[in-house]
Amino acid sequence: EFIFNNAKFLIGHGDGLGPGDKGYKRMKKVFKNPFSKWIFRWLHPDIGVKLAQHLSVKNKLISGVEDMKFLGEEKEWLVLYAKRKLETQHFDFFVFGHRHLPMEIQVGENSKYINLGDWIGYFTYAVFDGKTFELKKYEGKTD
Repeated sequence: EFIFNNAKFLIGHGDGLGPGDKGYKRMKKVFKNPFSKWIFRWLHPDIGVKLAQHLSVKNKLISGVEDMKFLGEEKEWLVLYAKRKLETQHFDFFVFGHRHLPMEIQVGENSKYINLGDWIGYFTYAVFDGKTFELKKYEGKTD
């Protein structure tokens, strides 16, 4: 939670929030399990790093193209999370990046959800000018 120029922001990666992201939540349970931690401690770092990289790539292959599609406002779990959060606390802006899909959605009368997208495929970023906060796309150098 941050306040910039009297605007209240909730900024985070976004993984594990809301009613979705079940794969991440399952993975987190495995990684937090004391037995898993004990086994991992006994692995040589070279093996541990290779295992982590393998699981990361596998996770991206499993979620694949489906993870890059807009599900609709009523199915985007970070949008649902933001709307639920507004029931108990006001935020002007919710800023996440976990979905890697650029989105700018009004979630309340005075609240906006922005998913930053990514710099590799979409070239998107956000700018706060002190009043408004909006998603932008880098279009390349202009002369």
